[in-house]
Amino acid sequence: MKKAVFNWSGGKDSALALQKVLEEKEFEVIALLTTMNEETAKSSMHSIPLEILERQAESIGIPLYAVTSSTMLKNYEEKMSEAVQHFKEQGVKHFIFGDIFLSDVKAYRESKLNPLGIEVVEPLWEKTSQEVIYDFLRSGIKSKIIVTQADLLDETYIGKDLDQNLINSFPENIDVCGENGEYHTLSYAGGLFKKEVEFSISETIKTSFDFTLDTGEQKTFEYWQAEISL
Repeated sequence: MKKAVFNWSGGKDSALALQKVLEEKEFEVIALLTTMNEETAKSSMHSIPLEILERQAESIGIPLYAVTSSTMLKNYEEKMSEAVQHFKEQGVKHFIFGDIFLSDVKAYRESKLNPLGIEVVEPLWEKTSQEVIYDFLRSGIKSKIIVTQADLLDETYIGKDLDQNLINSFPENIDVCGENGEYHTLSYAGGLFKKEVEFSISETIKTSFDFTLDTGEQKTFEYWQAEISL
């Protein structure tokens, strides 16, 4: 099998894509790479504490490799280049991601990794969100919603298991997979997990982030965020 690194977010798409890779046995996944905020010791996108990510990796049976970067990912590219060199020395030529259809995201990954001799692999690529959520519901993987975009899904969705009933309750403007950032999840049991990853949600807080759009316009997005602990 070809050696590969799986880029792990801790959420449902990562879990589904990784399960698919492990079942197909084309790649030997030697590590789960995740990006951490060095100030908070939480994952950059989902704000999952490092301890929970380590427990996920332990349950799956693949070691976690954490890449720490500063707030707003200012030194992200430098840190990722260091990680790539680390894994290339072990014979890795493939990085695997759980993206679905955001072409700009895939193009960005390829633009940064291909020049370093790394091929981007996307097991879920070009499936529709309906196809992916159908595969997820059949996979046996259990995932809870831990982040929502506040103007699209309110705080009552935080901590709920992603199942068909919950998906049916989404407003019509929500991508069922949350591929546009509507929500993020934490996967904790079933499917590829050998044992349940236990965690608790102590509270739900509202956070906000300022983004610069392609047009140069500054826009603030608000999110409901689960405070997660062991």
